[in-house]
Amino acid sequence: MSLSDVSLGHAARLIQRGRANPPTPIGHLPEECRPQDVAEAMAIQDAVHELLTARGQGRIVGTKIGCTTQVMQEYLGMEHPCGGGIFDRTVRHVEDRFDYDSFLHVGVECEIAVTTGLPIRATDAPHSLASVTRAVSSVHAAIEIVDDRYVDFQNRIPDWRTWLADDFCGAGIVLGEPIADWQALDLPSIQGAMCINGDEVGRGFGRDIILGHPLEALVWLANHESKRGRDIPSDWIVMLGSVVQTKWLAQGDVVTVEIEGLGRAVARFE
Repeated sequence: MSLSDVSLGHAARLIQRGRANPPTPIGHLPEECRPQDVAEAMAIQDAVHELLTARGQGRIVGTKIGCTTQVMQEYLGMEHPCGGGIFDRTVRHVEDRFDYDSFLHVGVECEIAVTTGLPIRATDAPHSLASVTRAVSSVHAAIEIVDDRYVDFQNRIPDWRTWLADDFCGAGIVLGEPIADWQALDLPSIQGAMCINGDEVGRGFGRDIILGHPLEALVWLANHESKRGRDIPSDWIVMLGSVVQTKWLAQGDVVTVEIEGLGRAVARFE
């Protein structure tokens, strides 16, 4: 990693300021503190987490996995998914309301999430679908909330390394009821749909998340974290990825996600 501690800290402060209340656009990080690879981006992400926790955001209780599809990876110039932190103060359950004005440009995704009942140890790597399955205690329908905190997002390919440092635009989740008997479900074949104000805006299958099986995203995360010498703890929330393309919202929108066998989650933006 080539970023100095001073540059790393400067990048983390710029991202943290963009995520303050009210948020402000982060824009493009100055060249001298812009991450050049995954290691630098993750080091900045860790520093951002420390700053946000110190400023009352809460503790990290989970991981969101982003950029799981080949199409999105090719668009951003990436070779693999990436992970970001989930803060406990941003976790809602089943159905909740959000202040639309607390976001810069809020979007939502239709996701499958899991909660671990056992830790996934770094020392047990390499991990496989069979090994991570044993650690999953429940599966959930979920909504991921993202916030475009950047400048000219629509007209310029974003720097995915900065996105990674910024938790891939993560802004919160709504976690549906836990389904403990999830192993009776064919997770690759279950369908999920997302509606906004009662109109369906997208539909997909569990297999659309990554490599044909949604839990392969957890395999990727477990192996990625093991290379950093980190376990995935028990009672950890993991957002596996979206089965529907991100949808951007207007004030007053009501978002409903329903996934076969997993139930629903609802978010209202007022």
